[in-house]
Amino acid sequence: MAANLANQFVWFIQGRTARTQKMYIAIEGVIGVGKTTLARLLQPAFQSTLLLEVFEENPFLSDFYSDRQRYAFQTQIFFLLSRYHQQRRAVHAALASGANLISDYTFEKDALFARINLLGDELEMYYRVHEALAEKIPPPDLIVYLHASTDVLMQRIASRDRTYERNMERAYIEQLNMAYENFFGDSHQGAMVLQVDTDQLDYVKNSEHLKTVEDRLRQTLKLPPFQQELPLPT
Repeated sequence: MAANLANQFVWFIQGRTARTQKMYIAIEGVIGVGKTTLARLLQPAFQSTLLLEVFEENPFLSDFYSDRQRYAFQTQIFFLLSRYHQQRRAVHAALASGANLISDYTFEKDALFARINLLGDELEMYYRVHEALAEKIPPPDLIVYLHASTDVLMQRIASRDRTYERNMERAYIEQLNMAYENFFGDSHQGAMVLQVDTDQLDYVKNSEHLKTVEDRLRQTLKLPPFQQELPLPT
């Protein structure tokens, strides 16, 4: 009886801590992997403010996918400044208000794209600006890195049929996939990373898949309630 009461007391304390502990989760992964979809679906479970990347406003994006070499620098600098202003406002506002926050991108990933798309003096200039801005952006408590094979990514990109992505080259997605794996893999420096393989997951149509991912997040952040050591569906 005493042991049961003690366990209930511990669970009660943990539950109160979970409700008062504020967190910042960022979801990452290659184009088409399902970052925004997962962020939206997790928002109610964690009672979070949602921060979504505003990529449609980039006036160079469509031209970039048609001629990457010519429009890379303009596209990259626009994204860098846009992401900086958005993150600085939203992250600071959420943290100041004590709200949980879920974002569908990290500020640091911008440099990953720059390394692929820029060369020489343009890349050096980009690094200088990024380094100065990054110091003012709070890092997330957890990065959820969604991984998928290149074939699956190409299928998802095709199925959502965005106009500016219709000319997306498989070689570019493959290159991004390798870069993301190297950057957010086991050797990642900085925020804690939870890797999730999404090839066999469909959070929209299968609620069990979504619940499994949610439990993985809660377990990693030590936020009850969660079930211990749940494997992802295969």
